[in-house]
Amino acid sequence: MKFARLLARLFIGAMFVGHGTQKLFGWFGGPGIEGTTGMMGKLGLAPPRANAYAASLSETLGGAAIALGAFTPLAAASLIGTMTTAIRTVHLKNGFWSSGGGYEYNLTIIAALLLIVDGGPGSLSVDGALGIEETGPGVALGALALGVLGSTVTLAAAKAAGQNAAANASPSAAA
Repeated sequence: MKFARLLARLFIGAMFVGHGTQKLFGWFGGPGIEGTTGMMGKLGLAPPRANAYAASLSETLGGAAIALGAFTPLAAASLIGTMTTAIRTVHLKNGFWSSGGGYEYNLTIIAALLLIVDGGPGSLSVDGALGIEETGPGVALGALALGVLGSTVTLAAAKAAGQNAAANASPSAAA
């Protein structure tokens, strides 16, 4: 087991758990589920409360799974999906550099997750203990593809839900 791989898993996983619990419970100065719901509404992610829970739980549970090295490719895919959605909805318009609100940081996290998947979580992991450690570039590319697909489906569903809600709220829809 490479010590740095374990440290990376623990740090990245804990960071995501922290971000998720900020959104979910308001811990660590976060907005809690009500604030996160408001943010999702402002981003046009309908229905906002469902998207708030999806993002919060993806970060919290996905982060915990990365830290534990449990179902690592799927955990990474869920977090890659969340980061891809953040890039598409918040950061892309701000350019690359995070100092200007860009997506540099999100891409760095995605790259770190791909490194963990490519190298595997290691022997000190749930995957290692269960003998289900899947590694390599193909698995990493699969996690990336699944994450991007998840983001694409989420954004398409949010757009459709928003359009449906707007159509049902319009005066002509009530007639």
